[in-house]
Amino acid sequence: MYALTNCTLYTGSQELCNHALVIEADTILDVVPEARLGSDIERLNGQGWVAAPGFIDLQLNGCGGVMFNDAITAETLETMHRTNLKSGTTSFLPTLITAPDAAMVAAMELVEGYRRTHPHNVLGLHLEGPYLNPKRKGIHNGAYVRPVDDDMVARILKAGGEVVKILTLAPEMVPPQTIQKLAAAGILVSAGHTHASFEEAASGFESGVGMVTHLFNAMTPWQGRQPGMVGAVFSHPDIYAGIIADGHHVHYGSIRLAHKLKQDKLLLVTDATPPAGTSMDAFIIGGQKVFYQDGKCVSIDGTLGGSALTMVEAVRNCVRFVGIALAEALRMASLYPAQAIGVDHHLGRLAPGYIANVTLLDPATVHICQVIDRGQVSLPSPWGIRPVVSAE
Repeated sequence: MYALTNCTLYTGSQELCNHALVIEADTILDVVPEARLGSDIERLNGQGWVAAPGFIDLQLNGCGGVMFNDAITAETLETMHRTNLKSGTTSFLPTLITAPDAAMVAAMELVEGYRRTHPHNVLGLHLEGPYLNPKRKGIHNGAYVRPVDDDMVARILKAGGEVVKILTLAPEMVPPQTIQKLAAAGILVSAGHTHASFEEAASGFESGVGMVTHLFNAMTPWQGRQPGMVGAVFSHPDIYAGIIADGHHVHYGSIRLAHKLKQDKLLLVTDATPPAGTSMDAFIIGGQKVFYQDGKCVSIDGTLGGSALTMVEAVRNCVRFVGIALAEALRMASLYPAQAIGVDHHLGRLAPGYIANVTLLDPATVHICQVIDRGQVSLPSPWGIRPVVSAE
């Protein structure tokens, strides 16, 4: 047991000064005024930083030089997690973009087994495709974009919502009864890579679609005579929307508008690929070579191929360029993703009984200073020495 002290706690609902986070093993035991701490409890000095719930990324294709599609292994998940910690992300959904059935089965089996020992790091699987609209496939490999197959859907349903947390599909390409079955199994069905009209989008929401994947990207835009998928999302307040705040996928003015309309249903995702957290300048995705330059991942024909964004950069961009308050940007990276996939009873807040995943930031620069992963201090200190928990 130890107490995290000398920091401002952004709990998800409050900003608390002169309070301590008491951690025992991998769980937050209590949040108490520092004055009430016993003299015998060990303390970790928060150096005046901000302490927030660990970030949760619901769309992560790869990072740290690895791509989940390329190596569906526990080693890939470990690399992604270690890389994530450097940018404050303690939990994530490895995302398999459009791939053959064999890869989908392998991903489900891997995640099911991995979660037995790492349930709070890998929260489940995000299957992005393959039931997409070819007109909006983006960087996805068109050879694998295909109609719904009942046998594969049955396997996804058998895996259930504890394994497959999100399935991205084009609702106009999938029978409503299939969407209903997926939603009933506890899987968050997300509309993405879709050419749906406003009416088709609304029908998908009625069938059980509860989210949209990377709002504004790879979907029908909001126009005066044709509101499209974007207009439908703004017309349905209960639908969650992930958004990529890197300044390349979406204009910051559009993020500002989306936040005004969606409020606590707008959440940050990175859609990151291997260059995130590395100095790579090229990689393969969807069978195409993608180049990373000037902060943007693009193929030779200019198609965006994921991002090199980290979650802390997304938070910082929202604060600096969108004008969102730090507390709200932190919720967009932690609480709102947790609520979207139904894990907010133990993740996404700093509260008694919650998993001790904590991200510490410098509030002036919005840079990561330290991360606590399931109660364990994870990063070297900024002064090059290991921050040892000690009694004061």
